[in-house]
Formats: sequence, C-alpha cells, structure tokens
Amino acid sequence: MSKRRDDDDDAALFRAAIGAVRKLPEQHAPPATPRPKPRARMAELDEANARDEFRHALDASLLEAGDVLAHRGERLPVATYQRLRRGEIAAEEELDLHGADARTAEALLRAFLGDAVRHGVGCVRIIHGKGRHGSDDVGSSGAPVLKNLVDRMLHQRASVLAYHSAPPAQGGTGAVLVLLAPPKRG
Repeated sequence: MSKRRDDDDDAALFRAAIGAVRKLPEQHAPPATPRPKPRARMAELDEANARDEFRHALDASLLEAGDVLAHRGERLPVATYQRLRRGEIAAEEELDLHGADARTAEALLRAFLGDAVRHGVGCVRIIHGKGRHGSDDVGSSGAPVLKNLVDRMLHQRASVLAYHSAPPAQGGTGAVLVLLAPPKRG
C-alpha cells in the first residue's frame, strides 16, 4: 500500500466514526482586555528625582533651631505680611509634624497644603518643632530636619503667598504661619 492510500483510508474511517459534521456559526472574538491608561513615566521619574534631590540637598544655609522662617511673595502687600508676622491673622487649620520622619512629614505637608488650598483655607499653622529633643529631629549637620524641610517646601509652592515663624504665644520658632492663595476658579 502506498502512503497516500493509507492516509485516505484513515480519513475515511475518521469521517465514518464521527458522522455528519455541521459548521458552527461564526462568533465574534471576545473583547480584548482594556489597555492600561498611559502614565507619564518621565514626569513621575522627574518628580521622584526632584524629591530625592530636595531631600538630600546639602545646603550651607541650613536653618538652626532658633532661626526664624520667613518669606513674602511679591504679590502680597507688605502690610498683610506684617500682620502675619505679628500673628494677627488667625490660623484656620493646623498640622503638627512632631515625631514624624522626613519622608512622612513631606507627604503629610503636601497633602495638608493641597487640601487647605482646595477648601479655600487662607491661613494655616504648621508645627515643625525646633529640633532640639531627639536625634531624628536633627540631621547630621546638627540642623533641625523638619524645620528645614518645611522651609524649603513652603518656599517652592506657588500656592504659598507668605510664611513667617509664629509669635512666641503660638509656637515661636517651632511653628510657622502660612498665608495661602485662594483656589483657582476653573
């Protein structure tokens, strides 16, 4: 027998065993799983790098425990800044960072300021401490970690109009009063 004849016999035997065959109706392919939303990976990487640089910046002008935090943006009138400095503008909300490590404090401060701006809060108080009581509060240079972190973060935020260390009765150089811009209407 030839190979071809054996194949034909096998095919015939198969068809006889199976019987009549009918074609199934065509079905549409199941929907593909949705693709994930695109992410701005480079922006995320840039943000992470900037945060890392910010966190590890070795700046010769680090603030000491008794130093005053102070900054006035150009768009804020001097008279309003003077009222803030004297503690005449009441803080509507407060954030206490005592005992937080730098990473946690940074996340808390970002969230706190974002929420305050979204809710139209005009003035807040941030308690950072003076960095005199624990080794976690003071960096290797001897400068207070949280105080310097708060100073840098406030200085870089567009929503911050001005800030100044609180008067002695409101926390002195261990706290800062912050004036925030009203939320943008969109």
